[in-house]
Amino acid sequence: MTVLIRASLLALAMSAGLTGTLAVDLNGHPVEQLAPAGARAVVLFFAASDCPISNRYIPEVQRLAKEVEPLGVHFWFVYPNPGDSASVVRAHDAEFAIDSYTALDTKQTLVRMAHVTITPEAAVFVPEGAGLHEVYRGRIDDRYLALGRERPQAAHHDLEEAIRAILADKPVPQPGGPPIGCSIVTLQP
Repeated sequence: MTVLIRASLLALAMSAGLTGTLAVDLNGHPVEQLAPAGARAVVLFFAASDCPISNRYIPEVQRLAKEVEPLGVHFWFVYPNPGDSASVVRAHDAEFAIDSYTALDTKQTLVRMAHVTITPEAAVFVPEGAGLHEVYRGRIDDRYLALGRERPQAAHHDLEEAIRAILADKPVPQPGGPPIGCSIVTLQP
């Protein structure tokens, strides 16, 4: 099964024009596998330790992860910004009690694969053939209307609706608006 998963990840990386390690964990070990055997979906939640909007979404993402991980949905907190070193992210994870898998996207491989530009932003992939196929990319919900403009509570839970559609084998609805947050710091080539 491990060979199949690695083949799936290689196909994913190749389909995205990427090869090699996808990211690293907080101990500097390569992340070569996003989806464990039997996963129905993989959610990449792009976060930044210094983004207040990203931090405000952590409880919501953790609530959702706890609900759907037993159903085969695998969550990753992905930190793509250069300032988010392992020590910074380790402290951030402790401060917010983050217990999901965490990856440092030091080469922004996952950023390019998911085509994200903002924290917080989510990308959802489902197994397809020998790889993974992106079925959702965008906001978590509609709580933020713009920078500095926030509803008291969300009316539409876009990410949750996308995951529930996957679990029900239904078409995945796309986000009802753009993500609002902090720009991902793009690495210079």
